[in-house]
This record gives sequence, structure tokens and C-alpha cells, in this order.
Amino acid sequence: MTHPTPGGAPAPAPTVQPEAVVARLRSHGRVLVLPCLVLVADAAVLGYFGGTLPEPWQNWLLLAGAVVVAILLFLVPLIAWLGRNYTITTRRIVLRGGVFVRTRQELLHSRGYDVTVRKNGLQGLFGSGDVLINTGLEHPVVLRDVPSANLVQATLNDLMELAVNPVATRRQREQSRPVDETTYLGPR
Repeated sequence: MTHPTPGGAPAPAPTVQPEAVVARLRSHGRVLVLPCLVLVADAAVLGYFGGTLPEPWQNWLLLAGAVVVAILLFLVPLIAWLGRNYTITTRRIVLRGGVFVRTRQELLHSRGYDVTVRKNGLQGLFGSGDVLINTGLEHPVVLRDVPSANLVQATLNDLMELAVNPVATRRQREQSRPVDETTYLGPR
């Protein structure tokens, strides 16, 4: 949209930078190692003992047990891992989670927050960590076990610095203005 200038020529419209995705994150993939090992062991047990039991109902029971183990110890953790993701854009952080009940939370960079990285021993070994985002609320928002946690922290700090908050910018301008002596002394 253009606005006419006093000369009649249209003024260029203010440009708004489009929101761009900086990163899409999930928890570190090592949480799926144990469920994958359980699935392999489950398939091996089923392959070794399947069809060798003396009664047909025992073979069906073995098959049903293997399916239950695969669902509970492989499929449920996989779906839970896939159900939680974090998207960092140039304007905000979007946290999505849940399997049956989906939740979505957004944090704007322009609101400002503190970013802390917490690592346990295993996370430090793999370069991942928990990124705690303190927004001033009672409990911080946590990006759990994200890969390259230090890089995520540095990126969030950079994005916060680049985020333009018009109210904060106006306040900073007003506070940094030199004092006008005529306001205090009045007309002479």
C-alpha cells in the first residue's frame, strides 16, 4: 500500500521483513537408542521362539506379547519423541508438544528473556543440553535435551538483540534525549 506525498507521488510502503525459520529442533536422537534395542531384541525373541512352542495358543500368546512389547517400548517412545518439537524463527520460538492433546506455546524475541544452558554428564558428552528460557514467569520454559545447546543459546541471544520492539525503542529514545532547559525555566 502506498501513501501519497504532498507532491502527489506515492510514498513507498514500509517494508516488513518476512518471518524466516532459523531452526527446527527436537530432543537429541539418542533417547531412541534403548527403544530400538528393545525392538531388535523383541524381533529376535519372536523369530527364535515363534512357532516352536508345543501348543498353538502359546505361539499366539508369544506373538501377542511381542506386539505389546513393541507398541509399549518402541512405538510409544517414538511417537512421544516425534510429538515434541521446537521451531525458532526470526521473530519467535514456537514450542509444540503432546500426542493426544497438542499444546503450542510461543515466545516473542522482542519481549526479552534470559537464556541458560544446563548439561548433565551424558549431555555434555554428546554436545546437547537443556536450554532454559526465563521469561519472568514462575517456571522457565525448557527446550529439553536439544543438540548443540550452546549454539542454540547464542542464536537466541542474537535473535533477541535483532528483534525490534517499537515501544522499547521509543522509551530508549525518550530517555536518551538531552534535557531542554526551557521546559524547566519557562519563558523569560
